[in-house]
Amino acid sequence: MTPHHVVVMVLLWAGVGCMLLSAAALLRLQGTLMRLHALAPASVAGVPLIAAAVAVGQGLGRAAVKTLFIGLLFALGGTVTAIAVGRAARQGEAEGRDGG
Repeated sequence: MTPHHVVVMVLLWAGVGCMLLSAAALLRLQGTLMRLHALAPASVAGVPLIAAAVAVGQGLGRAAVKTLFIGLLFALGGTVTAIAVGRAARQGEAEGRDGG
């Protein structure tokens, strides 16, 4: 097993671990905002770590840069989406308490 392969496997399993922890927390937690927080490790760390593992496995080149860019988009897009969903959920809860 080469050091290159070890780096790929460490990155890959770290990303998979983040995804599994996020899924377990999603099943365990109650409430919209708590579940939304449970998704953060998956979108901010899990997908970018898996993308980094794929990019390292691909070696230097355009394909690796594209893969890293996709991982970055997932990290940023997941954060922005979580903020938007959290605001909408909070606003919906506030309107429900006010009666409409």
